[in-house]
Order: sequence, then C-alpha cells, then structure tokens
Amino acid sequence: MDELFGVSDTGSPTRRGGVLTFAGSGGIGKTTLLGEARRHAADRGCTVLFARGGEQEKQVPFHVMRQLIQPTFAALSDQERRDVLGSWHGIVAPALGLTASAKGRTAPDPQGVRDGLDWVVTHLAVRSGAPVVLILDDAHWADAESLAWLAAFAARAEELAMLIMVACRPDEIPSDAAPLRALMGRQGTRPHELAPLTTSAVARIVREALGDSADDVFCRECWAITGGNPFEVVELGMKGRDRGLKPHQDNIPQLRDLASAVKGSGLIERLEQLGPSTVRLAWAAAVLGNAVPIGIVGGVAALGDAQAADAIDQLHNARILTVLTSVQRKEVVEFFHPLIATAVYRSIPPGVRVGMHGMAAQALVDDGHGPTAAARHLLEMHPEGDPWVVQQLRRAARESFSAGAPDAARRYLARALREPPEAEHRAEVLFELGSANLLHDPVTTINQLRTALEEPSTAPELREAITYRLAQALGHTGQLAQAAELLAEEARHAANSRTRLRMQAEQFKWNSVRVDEENSPARSRLLSQFAKRIVGRGLAERHILGLRAWDAPFAANPWAPPWSTRSRRSTEE
Repeated sequence: MDELFGVSDTGSPTRRGGVLTFAGSGGIGKTTLLGEARRHAADRGCTVLFARGGEQEKQVPFHVMRQLIQPTFAALSDQERRDVLGSWHGIVAPALGLTASAKGRTAPDPQGVRDGLDWVVTHLAVRSGAPVVLILDDAHWADAESLAWLAAFAARAEELAMLIMVACRPDEIPSDAAPLRALMGRQGTRPHELAPLTTSAVARIVREALGDSADDVFCRECWAITGGNPFEVVELGMKGRDRGLKPHQDNIPQLRDLASAVKGSGLIERLEQLGPSTVRLAWAAAVLGNAVPIGIVGGVAALGDAQAADAIDQLHNARILTVLTSVQRKEVVEFFHPLIATAVYRSIPPGVRVGMHGMAAQALVDDGHGPTAAARHLLEMHPEGDPWVVQQLRRAARESFSAGAPDAARRYLARALREPPEAEHRAEVLFELGSANLLHDPVTTINQLRTALEEPSTAPELREAITYRLAQALGHTGQLAQAAELLAEEARHAANSRTRLRMQAEQFKWNSVRVDEENSPARSRLLSQFAKRIVGRGLAERHILGLRAWDAPFAANPWAPPWSTRSRRSTEE
C-alpha cells in the first residue's frame, strides 16, 4: 500500500496502483485481512470503496457495484451526483440504483453501461485527489454484472494509482464465472493463498482468550480440532471463555463438545436452544441476506418489535447476528460470519424457506425497495399462478433492461412464464421474453414469438409488435424468405390500413436483401408503384420511399421522389 503514496528522490509523485488477489477456504481469515487493509487505508487518508458479495444476493444485478459507489454518492446532493455522472447519468444511474428507470426508455448496451461505470470510478479517483483503494470480499458470491465490469476495469488500476484488492473461496467460484477466474489469475499471476494458522499462532489466540495458564497440550488440541482455521479458533476461544473453561489438558473432552457447537449441525443445535422466536428471526435474516433493516427482518419472522429486539439480543450474545448502521442511517442486521449465514439458511426446512422468500418479497415491495429487490426471492418460490408475482417479475425485468443487465431480465421473464401468467397476459410475457432473447438466442426467440402469435386473445397492437420482432429474428437467422412470408400473411389479415402498409414496407425490406428472391424485377416494379401512390410522411411511408431510393440504382430504373419538381413535371406530361 505504501506504493500508493510513493515519492521519488526529486520529489515528483511516483504513485503506483495494481491488483492484489487472495484465496482461501471459508473462515481462513480473508475478511479479517481485508478489514485491516480497509482500516489502514482509511487511516492513511485513502478513498476506500468497499463491497462484499452475498450468497443470497448474487443474482441481483450490480449489487456489488452499488455497494462500492452508493456510500460516496450518499453524501452528495442530487445536483452534485448529476455533475459527477455528467453525460453518463442516464446510462449508469439506473445500474447504480440512483434513479428509477424511465418508462419506455431504450435499454442501454451492457458494454455502454460498463464504459459509464469506468467513467464514474475514474472520475471519483481523480476528484478525490487521494489514493483510491477498492476492496471486494467474497467475490465468489458477487453478481455477474459487477464482476464483468471489475475484471475489465482492473487493467486501469496501475495508471490510476488505484489499489484493487479481491478475496474469494476458489472452490466456490461458479463454473460460468469467467471474469472472476480471469481477475484472480490476471497476467498469469496466482492469488495469494492464505494458509491455516500454525500451532504457535493458535496457542497465542487461545491464551489471549482463556488466559496464559493454557497448557501446551490443550493449545495443540485446539489446533487439531480446528485445523488452524482462524474463525473456528476464535469462536472456540470465545465459547470457552463464556463457559469458564479452564484451559488444561484435563478439560479436553469439554473442549471437543464446545468445538462441535461452532459450526454445522452443532451451531444449529445451539441456535435451537434459544427458542422458536429467536430461530425464526435467524431464519428470516438468512433468507433476506446482509444489511436488511430490523423492521423487515422482524416482519418476515412474524415477530413484534419487542420480540424481535429480544431475539436479536440473544443472537448477538451467541455471536450469530450483529446490528450495524447502514448508509441510509438505518439499523440493519448481519451475521457475524458468512459461514454462519450459510449454515442457518441450509437448516431451514424447504417448505418454510420457500414461504419466507415469498414473505420477504412482499415485505421488500411494501417497504419501497422495488421489484428488483423482491425478484431474487420470487425466483425461489414455487409457481402458483399468482398475478402479483408475474407483475413484479415483469417490472424487475424492465428495470434490469434499463440498467444494462439483460441476463437478469431473461431470468425474471422465464420465471414469470412458469408461474404462469393469466391467459390475457401470456402473449405479452412471451413477447418480452422473446425480445430479451433476440441477440442472445434468436432461435429460442423465434419459438417464443411464434407461440405468442398463436395465443387467441392477443391485442392487434401487440400482434403487430410480435410480427415485426419475429420477422427480425427470422432475418437474423438467415430465414429471409420466412420473414417476408410472415409479413405478407399478417398484412393480408390486418384490419388497419396503416398497419398493413407498414407490414408491406417490412416485407419489401427483407425481400430486397434476399439472394434467393425468385422475381426481383417484379418486386422492384411493385415497390415503385407503392412509392408513386404514397402521399403521407409517416414512418411506413418514409420507410418505403427510402427502400425505393435504395432499390432504384439496382433496378436500373431512375426515379425521383413524388414531391420533387421533376416528378410532378413527369406526371403532368
């Protein structure tokens, strides 16, 4: 970190940045290491951007990115935020959770959003003047959108004199997390592997917790029981101190009993001893994830304020939950360690867990957190044909599109389709899902949009939109003849003359680029006749006139638009 403050012999700045990565199993000390780095950086006057991936939040797009940026923006006025974002405001503000997405707004290109995030972080680095330290803990649980940005941005760390520190559990990196693997092995380097504690290090921790009288045999047994895992060693020491355990060889059987309560089934047995209300609150906290306001946790646990406060006190004393103050100045609950959160979540009976996810989704929407916050819980629920679930998932998909996260939008819409939606909305969901898949999987888009056209209760406006999108998908997959045939068929059945004209214009477009067109001269003559009859200046008319202008040189048929002087003179003659 000292290189961030380096000064050469001539007094000129020589600040250097870079990327440091750390790997190790759960409880090995990664969080403590990054916490010390965070504290040291703050003491040195650095601007610290910190985020932690969450097991329950990894499907929420830009969840990590928002943790990094929002604390800095929380101290700014709305105008100051706009000044910082500049012309990128409309593109990146939805991704950062700083503004709601505008209805009907065109979805930004994901690469454009990443470019905008580059600008935001670069601007913050230059604006602060101080060295910037960006820290990401539990990167194996980070959302895909944030990881894609960070992996690409890491190359700029050195030129910006920024230190990026990332820690993860290598055995829990998802198989599809290529950006994280690239980041951890950047430029052919290997992450720093954190090793278990030595016997002497364990002995020092045990004696700090239980007294200097701890004998060597007792300390060595602590090391053997925990495997030198720092989290387990510290927890074992705390439990021994709470029980008044004498750290001598004779008490090793009691030590082993205490060790079994530190993790896994032993931890759950210890939790269950605290009573059903306390267990329910721990379950609710595990379902909701990190940094959730106490009121929401208590509501999902179906506890009153007094009951929730008492349960939190018990869980805090048991070193299971702690209470922190969020950026929004609200009291939120977090688990002492992610290992505890995972153990508690996995201990919840499946039926209860699904029900709690449903309650969590409703509570978050009611508290104003929006459909995207609720969507990850809706993904865990069993399909029951609930219109409210479909509505929230569709809204979350629209927000994800506006934030530049199309993959998340596809997940939400696919789940909405399985709910399933009511019959009158099924075509709409199919259209939205098919549109989301167009660039990702056009073949699937074709199947979904054909199914949408077969729905019996599709409104004319929606049917028109589906037809245009289906023709586009067919064209993108090289099925130009099928695209033209589709448009011709729909044009024949269109009740509205303007709809028919636009579909004919689209048909001309796809036919004009076909290499297998049987009679292109006939198509050119028909297009010429359409162009001569046009009197309006709407989108369909302009489309046809543009196609005619493009086609005329190929058809060797000189042509002037109907509004030109030459055209009028030729007509009069």
